[in-house]
Amino acid sequence: MRRFGTEYMDTSHSGPAVSGVVVATSPVLRLAVAAYLARFQGQSRVHTESDLRGYMIWCESRELDPFAAARPHIELYVRWLQEVRRYRPSTVSRRMSVVAGFYRTCVIDGVLEHSPADYVRRPNVPAESPTLGLTHLQFEALLTAAKNSANRCDFALVTMLGLLGLRIFEATGSNIEDIGEEHGHRVLRVRGKGGKVVLVPLPPAVGRAIERSVDERTAGPILLSSRATRMDRHCATRRLRRLAEQAGVKLPRMHPHMLRHTFVTTMLDAGVDLRDVQIAARHADPRTTMRYDRARKNLDRHPNYILAAYMASGT
Repeated sequence: MRRFGTEYMDTSHSGPAVSGVVVATSPVLRLAVAAYLARFQGQSRVHTESDLRGYMIWCESRELDPFAAARPHIELYVRWLQEVRRYRPSTVSRRMSVVAGFYRTCVIDGVLEHSPADYVRRPNVPAESPTLGLTHLQFEALLTAAKNSANRCDFALVTMLGLLGLRIFEATGSNIEDIGEEHGHRVLRVRGKGGKVVLVPLPPAVGRAIERSVDERTAGPILLSSRATRMDRHCATRRLRRLAEQAGVKLPRMHPHMLRHTFVTTMLDAGVDLRDVQIAARHADPRTTMRYDRARKNLDRHPNYILAAYMASGT
């Protein structure tokens, strides 16, 4: 058993470089992978493919047929993610969800009799999100720096992420043609996870920022890089880090999701109802929104005070 554990935890097995999920020659495995990925759309499929590719590479580098894997193999994969790759619990849990979903689909399709991922222990995910959000003053400073920037797209980038709460692929994927009106509101048609299309109202400040970014263009992406091509997440990250530096916002590692995190936490700090924040952030599960609530332990908001005020006449 010691040799078994050592063999499968060996860090020297980095695996071959591959460009796709399919790392084996088995046509059944290719079909099983394709069938599982077909359940997803858009960015959800991209992220699921990436996580599943990681597991397939792990199996191939250890000469393990994914269909021959047993529960101990999956347990070792989890331990490898934790101890060798040192991923956060939320990342390990997400990757395991993909592996478990793949094997569950194989059982549904009759490829396997049972899933080896059943009963595998997953790490406990902290109740609070480990991602840092900007404070109110930091966010104001970033907005000011973006507004004063010579780059026309900076202000639109910050407002779309921080005031609309868009995911980075939603912001960079938005086009001028997606701007319209609905019931007297100026809106942006956003393509979210799974290809779902939603209408997001544009506050005046965001509308002005987008107009500045668009300038006189009538079609194409709202956010452009310095080369006049569609901005991607890497370009956006570089722009945000430069703006943060100009604004004097000192953070360990600035990245686009921090502004979506700020969108949620600022709403919660402002006293917006959790359900309304969930709808604005388009979280399927309210527990996802609750993970962002950094003020949940604030004694000023403790429900005891609300109850005592409600029963004041009797006390």
